[in-house]
Amino acid sequence: MRFLSVPVHPGRTYRARKDGLAVDEAGESDRIKSAEGVERIALYPGTFDPVTNGHLDIIGRAARLVDRLVIGVAINIGKGPLFELAERAELVQAEVAPIAARTGTVIEVRPFEGLLVGFAREIGACMIVRGLRAVTDFDYEFQMTGMNRRLDHEIETVFLMASETNQFIASRLVKEIAKLGGDISSFVPKLTLERTMARVKASA
Repeated sequence: MRFLSVPVHPGRTYRARKDGLAVDEAGESDRIKSAEGVERIALYPGTFDPVTNGHLDIIGRAARLVDRLVIGVAINIGKGPLFELAERAELVQAEVAPIAARTGTVIEVRPFEGLLVGFAREIGACMIVRGLRAVTDFDYEFQMTGMNRRLDHEIETVFLMASETNQFIASRLVKEIAKLGGDISSFVPKLTLERTMARVKASA
């Protein structure tokens, strides 16, 4: 599913901002491309099993920084996913549709396997977006960033801190709470909530 970018409207006065947005006199923001006219593509990878409000928070903020955002849904069989790869991609695609409409950014959802850097090259991404929740996240991401940088120094990694309301949310914990009969409605969006609870009940 592709969502077309909102064009800069003729007849308005715009000023460029460092974050890549154009703002008119009324304060309304529209997407503009880089000065070189090259489409800025970012990759946000994860297993999204299930997709959480924390994921959507990062996706929404990352979408404001680029022209196209690719959500890479990793296979990661080792984690014993609650949802199959196709189901996870379908859920993410459904949940990001409002974000694409709101930001005017092209958002694509694509499953992948293999090296993250290899997939980033394949889609033409200039940056990898990662969300940070705590110091423990940083330790892991610091190592991964160094390895990815060595594999391809032209692909940058951009870290976005999770918002205060989402810092503690993790897919693993969401699944555990759901399996134990807890309420996960404040951790995941509505469709994901319904699918997760249905899957947990079916596997009980």
